[in-house]
Parts: sequence; C-alpha cells; structure tokens
Amino acid sequence: MALTSVNVGASLNIVGSILQWLAVPLTIPLATAVLYGEDPVPYLAAIAVALAVGTALAQFRREGIYDREAFLAVSLSWLSIALVGAIPFVLEGTGVFASPVNALFESMSGITTTGATVVRDFGAHSQGLLMWRQVIQWLGGLGVLLLATAVLSRLSVAGAQLMETETRTKNVTKLTPAIGETAQIIVTLYLGLTAAAALLLGLLGAVGLAPEMTAFDAIAHAFTSIATAGFSPRAESVGAFSPAVQWAIICIMVVGATNFILMYAVLRGDVSRLRESDELHFYLGILGGGSALILGLLVANATIAGPEASVRHAVFQVVSIVTTTGYASTDFNLWSAAAKNVLFVGMFVGGMAGSTTCSIKSLRWLLVTKSFWRDLNVSAHPRTIRPIRLGGEVVDEQTVQNVYAYTLVALVFFILGTVLLIADGERAGAPLTEFEALSASASTFFNIGPAFGKAGPYGTYEGFARSSKLLMVLLMWVGRIEIIPVLVLFTPAFWRR
Repeated sequence: MALTSVNVGASLNIVGSILQWLAVPLTIPLATAVLYGEDPVPYLAAIAVALAVGTALAQFRREGIYDREAFLAVSLSWLSIALVGAIPFVLEGTGVFASPVNALFESMSGITTTGATVVRDFGAHSQGLLMWRQVIQWLGGLGVLLLATAVLSRLSVAGAQLMETETRTKNVTKLTPAIGETAQIIVTLYLGLTAAAALLLGLLGAVGLAPEMTAFDAIAHAFTSIATAGFSPRAESVGAFSPAVQWAIICIMVVGATNFILMYAVLRGDVSRLRESDELHFYLGILGGGSALILGLLVANATIAGPEASVRHAVFQVVSIVTTTGYASTDFNLWSAAAKNVLFVGMFVGGMAGSTTCSIKSLRWLLVTKSFWRDLNVSAHPRTIRPIRLGGEVVDEQTVQNVYAYTLVALVFFILGTVLLIADGERAGAPLTEFEALSASASTFFNIGPAFGKAGPYGTYEGFARSSKLLMVLLMWVGRIEIIPVLVLFTPAFWRR
C-alpha cells in the first residue's frame, strides 16, 4: 500500500532527465576553459555528477504524472540544478568561493536569473567560471519559459488564465497540437533572440562603437540580457561599455521581458496582436512613465552631467529593474533618495507574463488596476454590472481572486524576508539598515539582483551573514517558481490520498 498518493518516483524521473541534459550546457564553460588554457576539472566533475545522478534518478518509472507530481518535479528540478551548478564554483575555490555557501548562493542566483552576486574581484576568477555564471542564467531564462507554458499554465498558477485571455490562446500549453512542438517553438525563438543579441553586440565592437566589447563579452551579455538575468563578467556591469552598447542592451532587455507567445504570433504575421494587447501597452507605459520620472529627478538634482547621459541612465535603470534584469549602467546608489525609492518600487512590477522576467509581473498589476477601478465605479453605481476585460475578453472572477491572493502572498513573503534579514543581521553582528534589508529581500525574492547599500549595483552580497545568504537562497528559489509549487509541498493535503 502506497504511503502517499504522490508518485514521487515519476517526479524523480523528470528531475533525472533534466540533470542528464544539464551536462550539455556545461560543455560551454568546459570549452572556454580549454580555449583559455584553464583547469577543466571543475566542469568535468559537474558533468560527471549530473550524468551519474541524472541516470540514477531516471531509472524510476515516469507513469502517473499529474498535477502533484508536476509541482514536486518543478520544485526539485530548480533546487537540484542549483546544487549541481555550484560544483564548478566549489571546485575552483578561488576567493569568495572558498565558502560552499557562497558557491550555492551564486549558483541559485544564476539558475533563478536573479543576478545577485557575492563576487568581489572578477579578475581572480577564470574565464571558464565567468562563462558558467552567464550560461546558468541563460538556462534559467529558458527554463522558466518552458515552465510557464508547459507546467505552471496547466496548473492554473503564474497567471495562466490571464495569459490565455490576453494572448487569445485558449490553451497556452498548446500553441501547436503537441506540447513537444510547443517547447521546440519556444526554444527556437529563445535561441534565435540570443544569437541576434550576440551578433548585435559583436557588431558594435567590430565597427568601433564599442571598443571594450570582446567576443567573450558579446556572448556573455547576450546570454544574460535576453534571459533578463543580469550577471556580467565585468565589475562595472554594463557601465563598462559605451553608450551604444547600453542602448542596445536596453532594447534586448525589453524584448526578453515581452510575452514570447505574443512575439510568436507577431512573427507568424499577426501584427494586430501588438495593437490589441492591453498588457503590452501597460508594460511599455510603466517603462516610459518610470523613465520620465527618474529623468526628472536626475535633472532636478543635477545627478548626471549631460542630457543624453541623463536620459540613457534613467531609461536603462528603469528598464533593468522593471524587467528584473539587474544590470547597472551607473552606480545608482549615489542617486537621490527619491530616485532610489522609485527604482525600489519598480522591483515589484516585472515584465510581461510568458517572458523570462520575474517579480509579480505587469499582467497581474494590470488586472489589479482594472479591478480596483471597477470597484470604485460599482461603489458609486451599485446596480452597475462591469466585467473586467483583457484584450476584449471577459476575465472570470475566480481568476481575479487568484491574482489578488498571489499578490498578497508575494508581498507577505517579501515583508517576512525583510524582518528575518534584519533580525539575522543583528544576531550575526552584521547589522543592516531598514532600506538595505527591504531592498535585499525584494531583490532576491523578486529575482532582481542588485539592491541598495552594500549590495548595490557595484557592491556584493558577500558581506551578509552566512545564515542570511542561505535565507536569500530560499527566497530566490521560492520566488523564481512563483511560490505555489514550493509552498504546496508543505501542506498535509498535498501528500494525502
């Protein structure tokens, strides 16, 4: 007699298959290490572990995959990739990575596309390891796309009902009759956009508009810009490059945070979707409005010299924060308190649903805004019936309640994370200011990357207490897979027959 109604073996089989495939992208840093004459052992060891553990888990039978098995597989997959992904950091053992906690933090930050880093001296680490940081973030961006369309959408979380309404797709898991074909479309589009980004950045370097941009940098930043992830092999992030590169990366980040289902429809010739997408207009409006507000504050405080630089840095940082990429074109820690608070609010927004972005996402905020406006009108005219519409389609009330519930739970997690970080910092003798704790909690839970204070854009999370870093690892994991797949594992009802 089974002890639980959850087919754990089937979930482990999926995790095993994913770990086996992890060996493929690990060949990229391996090849980089060989090219630069560096030690290939960290990547060979990670490949061996991924294949060995993956093969062992794949021996379980896959029959019986239902909702609960999918929840378990999703949660374990993200965690297992982070653990295996930490192996190259641990084995290199240079600088901050002499600590396994730092290695796990960097790996989890990578696969969750958070972009929070503990690295202090980038020159102390090998090119192979720097490339692995970029690759694992690229994997995280692709993984969340497949997760959103193939798993979470089916389980009625992550705004799936809204994605179906907004994109006029009755089932987001079936852009084509077979889910395998759907995954192939997503992967092909993601690969194409990554290649286009690398080519664009490489061309800027080749024609002299970005003399600092090497082929390594072009590939590395293409990986983490289209994934809206934020790791950079440069200590100054994108601030190390010319204005032309920064404008180009602004465009790439905007594309990476755009709904891939919408992009697929447009590429197939249905350009009308751009005009009819309420979420796209809302998302672009937030980027434009936030940029204008930051620009006004920068000009009022004479923060940056020159009109072009002011516009560029205002647009770049708003796009970077709202899309949860986390790149920096300048040290916004030095901006006025008002400008920093505007960026802080931007951490809660996120890009479009069905994209590589994190945070609450603009589609949920659009529905909350429409719902609140509807309630105001109904309060004035109680007999009025005003359904909420997206893309001309009525959104059912259960979906509205789900979005409110998700938003509330996300904010509760953020607040709880803040309190725990403050308390743990005091306990460990590494106290944080309230704003440092607020921004670090928001940045890790909503997968932004940089925060304010010592974890600012040109700072690092290395100075946080070890227990605080483990807490932020948990926040990154839970936040990246949209809370529900992890939380549901801790409910007794999940395991009961």
